[in-house]
Amino acid sequence: MRQRISTLLVAGDAYLTSRRGQIAALALRHGIATGWGSRESVEVGGLASYAANRPEASRQFGIYVGRVLKGEKPATLPVVQPTKFEMVINLTTAKALGLTINRDLLFRADEVIE
Repeated sequence: MRQRISTLLVAGDAYLTSRRGQIAALALRHGIATGWGSRESVEVGGLASYAANRPEASRQFGIYVGRVLKGEKPATLPVVQPTKFEMVINLTTAKALGLTINRDLLFRADEVIE
């Protein structure tokens, strides 16, 4: 018996990111909900993303670069993990897939695309 795929979690590598519009359109055409690691993928038609906030991650990276440029050895710097995450939901995609997004989830989302 064949089983139908209903959900696809797309990894954030360079190749898949470069094809995010095509993947989102193909998934939507086949009725597959997609989860992503970037808001940009949701903006082009993906269903939802939950990922580290990019401006905050860039700020942390800048701090690291500054410390290295001031003479600190990279091996002595502590490992820093993201502390600020964002969830983005595309309601247009949800409606096209025939999905109803829980109201509580919508309230918790950082951005809802309509």
